[in-house]
Amino acid sequence: MTDRSSGNDRIVPLPSDAEIRALHERLAPDAAAFDLVYTHCEIVAGIAARLLAPPLDPDLVRAGCLVHDIGVYRLDGAYLRHGLIGYELMRDLGYPEVLSRFCAHHTGVGITRADIERQGLPLPPGDYVAETGEERLVMYADKFHSKTSPPAFVTAATYRGDVRRFGPGKAAAFDAMVAEYGEPDLAPLASAYGHALR
Repeated sequence: MTDRSSGNDRIVPLPSDAEIRALHERLAPDAAAFDLVYTHCEIVAGIAARLLAPPLDPDLVRAGCLVHDIGVYRLDGAYLRHGLIGYELMRDLGYPEVLSRFCAHHTGVGITRADIERQGLPLPPGDYVAETGEERLVMYADKFHSKTSPPAFVTAATYRGDVRRFGPGKAAAFDAMVAEYGEPDLAPLASAYGHALR
């Protein structure tokens, strides 16, 4: 494990890539689920690495990417809950808050208490939004790959069109991230993984 500051001058451990992979292998119900989810997490880490710039912590971003969808393995209902399930799972397994938060704070472009109330979402009232630069980058990188069947890379234009259905504020939030980070070059990754680019 690598030591990392939690932002309040307290050192917290981060698991290594091998430890995170072993966690995925342990939690996955079968090889197909592991392949789908872990490959997606690796892809998101690759996208984030292409967009990463100082002062963000590259080790924390990578670890956050690799764990962000861990809750998918325990999903028992609405997909929207996978982030909260992952957060609770990571917390219950003793992982640090700074890492566990990536699970609950990456969905869409952020889910607010107002979103939950207005849309009647199956989540406890709260704000599930990226609060740190590292969380924001993981959230953004995640938008460019989908675990659909078959998995696919997603262009900014496609995601923008998809997110509009959740309200104009969501498209504007995504556009702000595009302006902040730029659009990743997905063609090399699509070719390397054999996933379509839509």
